Amino acid sequence: MRTVNLASGSKGNCTYIESREAKILIDEGLSYTSIKQRLKQINVEPYEIDAILLTHEHTDHIGGIANFLKRNKTTKVYIPLFVKTYDIPGINALPYNQIEWYKTSDFFIKDMTISSFLLPHDSKFCVGYSVYFDNKKVSIATDLGFVSDKVLSYIAGSNVLFLESNHDENLLLKNPKYPAKTKKRILSNEGHLSNITCGHTLAKLVKTGVVQVVLSHLSQENNTPMLAYSTVKNILARYGIIEGKNICVDVAYQDKVGTIFNF
Repeated sequence: MRTVNLASGSKGNCTYIESREAKILIDEGLSYTSIKQRLKQINVEPYEIDAILLTHEHTDHIGGIANFLKRNKTTKVYIPLFVKTYDIPGINALPYNQIEWYKTSDFFIKDMTISSFLLPHDSKFCVGYSVYFDNKKVSIATDLGFVSDKVLSYIAGSNVLFLESNHDENLLLKNPKYPAKTKKRILSNEGHLSNITCGHTLAKLVKTGVVQVVLSHLSQENNTPMLAYSTVKNILARYGIIEGKNICVDVAYQDKVGTIFNF
């Protein structure tokens, strides 16, 4: 199994996961030129992608899907069936014959087993995913305002976890570019996870066997990779959890391909 984040942040999100038989993307918010270049860096061609799993309808997650599907006719996009009840232009515009509406939380793509789970976010819908192959598990949970016990149960024991660490609360509150309404939304239970919340969440997850996390969906305005990393590391240390020993913490980037994990 192999996984790598290709882009993470408000300008576009995409994560690649590969098993023996399947190659998938979770979200595709990049231009076709960008996604093609980043896939090439990991020796994958766009036409090899079997499926794109959609988390929610915000542009930074679906902006590149229509063009990707247009150019790669065998690629399918997987969307929860209940989304049919919503009028979402970005989804309604997708080629219907390339959409797979999944009915239950668990479904299969070749030799992958995939579980989806609801996330609290200010969108029409939002889901996270856990992907299983050969007793290994990769999970992604970004764009969520808080981590419920149910979400914890879904991402527990992941070999690699992409978890949101969106903002530093102090930077957000002091940011003059953001109106009070926007700050309130981000800090709400349907907004985004802060570095602090991410750190406390990981302290719980280490007990379940999570050994590798990638801090994801960092705000370019209200966070930095070093700040996210150091905040999470320091919080873990308060619980007696040593980064690099009990868990490894990595960071996803907006403008470049992240660390490739093979296992």
